[in-house]
Amino acid sequence: MTIKTAKELKELYLSFFESKDHKRIPSSSLVPENDPTVLFTTAGMHPLVPFLLGEPHSQGKRLCDVQKCVRTGDIDEVGDKVHHTFFEMLGNWSLGDYFKEDAIKISFEFLTQQLNFPIEKLAVTCFEGDDDSEKDTEAYEVWKSLGFPENKITFLPKKDNWWGPAGETGPCGPDTEMFYWTGKDPVPETFDPDNKDWVEIWNDVFMQYTKTKDGRYEPAEQLNVDTGLGVERVTAILQGLDDNYKTELFQPTIKKIEELSNKSYDDPNYTVSMRIIADHMRSAVFIMGDERKISPSNVDQGYIVRRFIRRSIRHCLSLGIPEPAKFTNEVARLIIEQYKDEYEELNKNKSFILDELSKESEKFGRTIETGLKEFNKMGSDNKISAKEAFLLFQSYGFPIEMTEELANEKGIEVDVKGFNEEFKKHQELSRKGAEKKFKGGLADDSEISKKLHTATHLLAEALRRVLSKDIKQRGSNITPERLRFDFNFDRKLTDEEKQEVEDLVNKKIMEALPVERKEMSVEEANKLGAQSEFQDKYGDKVSVYMIGDFSAELCGGPHVNNTSEIGHFKIKKEQSSSGGVRRIKAVIE
Repeated sequence: MTIKTAKELKELYLSFFESKDHKRIPSSSLVPENDPTVLFTTAGMHPLVPFLLGEPHSQGKRLCDVQKCVRTGDIDEVGDKVHHTFFEMLGNWSLGDYFKEDAIKISFEFLTQQLNFPIEKLAVTCFEGDDDSEKDTEAYEVWKSLGFPENKITFLPKKDNWWGPAGETGPCGPDTEMFYWTGKDPVPETFDPDNKDWVEIWNDVFMQYTKTKDGRYEPAEQLNVDTGLGVERVTAILQGLDDNYKTELFQPTIKKIEELSNKSYDDPNYTVSMRIIADHMRSAVFIMGDERKISPSNVDQGYIVRRFIRRSIRHCLSLGIPEPAKFTNEVARLIIEQYKDEYEELNKNKSFILDELSKESEKFGRTIETGLKEFNKMGSDNKISAKEAFLLFQSYGFPIEMTEELANEKGIEVDVKGFNEEFKKHQELSRKGAEKKFKGGLADDSEISKKLHTATHLLAEALRRVLSKDIKQRGSNITPERLRFDFNFDRKLTDEEKQEVEDLVNKKIMEALPVERKEMSVEEANKLGAQSEFQDKYGDKVSVYMIGDFSAELCGGPHVNNTSEIGHFKIKKEQSSSGGVRRIKAVIE
């Protein structure tokens, strides 16, 4: 069978790993429940954090999936042939089961026997070792045994061949990365990782260490394998393309852009703008259409959605596309239609996506008009200063290219060099701010995390009993300082209701109820009345955490063994999160 399309690639991958005794699990939400240190699920491992830390998974020790991911660190890279903000990651995991040798051999088998990649077009890298951990000669020897010559295996330092931890602490370890030669010239005899024609396609991570708070790397109690293979890059390779945007994953959007702008993707003057629009619109649709339905806003995930939409509209304007609000809706419909069979949530949330997109596009359209009025006040001395250009960028969303184009029409100059300096300062401040905001470790099984996690179960059930049996979780986030819990409800809670919920939670804590984990089928869980945030996101077997006879909920953990361990529960704030969704922030005292 010749594999060509992304859909065929994904199905082949999952079927192959099922033949290796892996259980297929569904893609999780783009908003990670188990890692408060990041805004989005950036890799397939995020939803599996509790299980990488030792919690038993209901589907066993071998798993595989296609995980939807968003990485905001690549926003400024988008525009080239291979970078994306939203992408799909194929992954397979061993949770304390097989390790390096088997992982590498399975990866090699898939590449050479399933995808039929010739070994002479493949190269690999391994970790060279440092003061913290030893050189990965084991991985090196496995690759050699599979027929790789020494000049196609390169040892690289930690910045290239080490994964994690995601924050300051947690599981981490060396990785081995696989590269494919995409160049038109003959394959070089020696692998050069700096040669851009060698494209990284797969990464096998060996979690054999745990980084502690004091910076030490200790041997991990559970050895895990975590892998990631990029759907977009491999699809392009299978189709003989050196540009991911020429695959069927982006072409429907790009053809629509060409149609409405009357410009060609192959014209280098417009290629970058078209790539940015295609990438950012796909990301915005997936984030808004996620199970947790993220609206554009000025904070957290909503801010990123807003940035994607506005950046898309700016590039629409630079391409001369009329009525950007109408255009963004047309593109969103294309993307939903393209992915609806694989991600049912997009079709389910179609009206929400289109409504939010229309509102945001129209709102930004008005901002653009205000910005044009501001622009027309500038240039009295036949020059737009760096500060003026940056004001137009930061306050009104004008890219420097748009400011230059407008200025050229009036025959005035723009201090582009000064703008770029201002922009670099802005980027540095933003980076430092992000590092400060999200500094932390991978979600852990510390005592406070266990207490807060278990308290969310009690809170959810208390809300159902005090307010309405129809209440469902709409998201949660736990840090060492507090828990945050979102739920569907259409009004503000009264002081009396908040007190009643708080009292009920503390009553159950005082009753010292046992917390037990039981594995069962989804049907059994439903008969039991077990609660879950996403009913259609589970495999054949599920983990249900029972808190006495008070609460039963599908969950991954971690939890305390008895409610008496939690402490005193206190609601600090109750507020609106979005339309029809309320948010409670609470602490343990």
